[in-house]
Amino acid sequence: MSHDIHPSVVEYLTQRPDHLWSPPPKTEEPFSTPRSWHMLSDLLHSYGDAADDETIALLAYATLTPQHAGTFRAYLKVARHAFDLEAIVKGDARWPADAGDRDLLYFLAETFRARLVKDLPADKRHASAAVRQFAFRAKSLLVELAEISLEMAQLVIADDEAGHARLPSWFLVEAARDLPRLVDARA
Repeated sequence: MSHDIHPSVVEYLTQRPDHLWSPPPKTEEPFSTPRSWHMLSDLLHSYGDAADDETIALLAYATLTPQHAGTFRAYLKVARHAFDLEAIVKGDARWPADAGDRDLLYFLAETFRARLVKDLPADKRHASAAVRQFAFRAKSLLVELAEISLEMAQLVIADDEAGHARLPSWFLVEAARDLPRLVDARA
């Protein structure tokens, strides 16, 4: 903030600190570093409020990895269109279901997974009552997400690149018990 970083960049990186850095690609293409985020911030300041979605996409894809650019673009859609994961978790909003909001749904699914990874303990016995209630709500949200896009729901529960589970096994087992209801509902 003291370096005049654009508020959208600061807010995004606060929610997704894992996107601050990315390994350099083997080919000549943009990748995410603190410097590239600073460049994007400078560009956003230059364009001001006049930057539409296409301009933001152009700027983000020119300075960040494609994945980070896409999720940043979706984040700004969230901010502009009042989609908020916290509102979805509380039940005040629903997952976006329009085909045109696929990037937004992808961002929210990734953010949902990051929150689950952060908030759910490895052992259920270490979960407070509030965390257990959140886990119960999260299972319902996972089913709702699968009704909109099975691919996005799979993204939430998928293993990491090395094949290790990101989410605790107790949560995955409980979530799997709820998925047959999804199959029954589609039949």
